[in-house]
Amino acid sequence: MSNSSSITEFLLLAFADTRELQLLHFWLFLGIYLAALLANGLIITAIACDHHLHTPMYFFLLNLSLLDLGCISTTVPKAMANSLWDTRAISYTGCAAQVFFFFFLISAEFYLLTIMSYDRYVAICQPLHYGTLLGSRACVHMAAAAWGSGFLTAVLHTANIFSIPLCQGNALDQFFCEIPQILKLSCPHYYLREVGLIVFGACLLLLCFLFIVLSYVQIFRAVLRIPSEQGRHKAFSMCLPHLAVVSLFISTSFFAYLKPPSISSPSLDLVVAVLYSVVPPAVNPLIYSMRNQELKEALRKLIQWTLHHQQ
Repeated sequence: MSNSSSITEFLLLAFADTRELQLLHFWLFLGIYLAALLANGLIITAIACDHHLHTPMYFFLLNLSLLDLGCISTTVPKAMANSLWDTRAISYTGCAAQVFFFFFLISAEFYLLTIMSYDRYVAICQPLHYGTLLGSRACVHMAAAAWGSGFLTAVLHTANIFSIPLCQGNALDQFFCEIPQILKLSCPHYYLREVGLIVFGACLLLLCFLFIVLSYVQIFRAVLRIPSEQGRHKAFSMCLPHLAVVSLFISTSFFAYLKPPSISSPSLDLVVAVLYSVVPPAVNPLIYSMRNQELKEALRKLIQWTLHHQQ
């Protein structure tokens, strides 16, 4: 038995037992992390520098890239360091910081994806009112609301989870400090407090999810009424990247936090955690730039300018 007041560190899940596999994990995560940094950094720079991309859609995309950068930087560097130095330890304060920043960024990202679905809805269903409903001030206010809501959510959950007494040791079955894994260490009956918060948060996220679904129902109805095939193709190109990102993010994060304990296992939890915390920040830039000619052109100009000034 151990009390949370006496715990000074937590032990994270080791990806492998052998030194060779630990180093393989380090290099794999390093590759993913550098790819995410490069891809999101390019998108942020391209949007900031190209005045043609100073529109609501790209403003929200810039915010999404910032959140993705923060999200992957919260979890992956510590996991890489532990693999490289053959350790599992993370300090109590470091664990609390990880929980706070990860929950802050992941919550803000979900709220931002909800706002982005509204942006797509207005652009396709009410194009004549787009400039009025999504002016620069309104966009800043909506983005600030997403960041602020994520911050308040993170403060609430972090303060609550680290006030619960822990009686089941300090070993976590995850490669970063994740709330469901810390709950497994809590004393009996105390965890219900955090479960109540998670259920409340899930209801809030469900409302956001329903808003996204309803937005896309209206969007697809409007797109199917567009007479020209070229117009339909352009509208779908605007929406499909966002829909793909939302689907990946929601399916993996909801499964991670709301799956029944009966199907929980360390290997499954690990795979799901990688899918919702590591994969989206790395692939989101690829999804958004694949079918977006304006963004591809801006990235091409940025790369050409960089290469030119290096010569």
